[in-house]
Amino acid sequence: MSTTESGPPAGESPAGGTTAHPDWTTVQQSTEFQALRHRLRSFVFPLTAAFLAWYLLYVVLASYAAGFMAIKLVGNINVGLVFGLLQFVSTFAITTWYVKWADKKFDPHSQAIREEIEGAGR
Repeated sequence: MSTTESGPPAGESPAGGTTAHPDWTTVQQSTEFQALRHRLRSFVFPLTAAFLAWYLLYVVLASYAAGFMAIKLVGNINVGLVFGLLQFVSTFAITTWYVKWADKKFDPHSQAIREEIEGAGR
């Protein structure tokens, strides 16, 4: 190694051993990774579309159905206020649902892929 180079030569670790870098193209094309990607997308995309539709409904009703949104339910609490608060409730519910789903259905598979990649790199 010359004095102008920094670090070990390609393929060697600082301790003198060799390191193997995963072939990310192969990892992405593996059936396990594709199944994991499909599992994530089949959960996230429909849920995102549903939430955006719910939010759009709120905006449209607030814009074009002011009379409906102004209906008083209890005291000064009207339909619009309840719908607005339900936006927050649904956001937290979706977040909780996703975390539980990921813990059960997504994370174990991603961990298995990670262990396989890291095991191949040794």
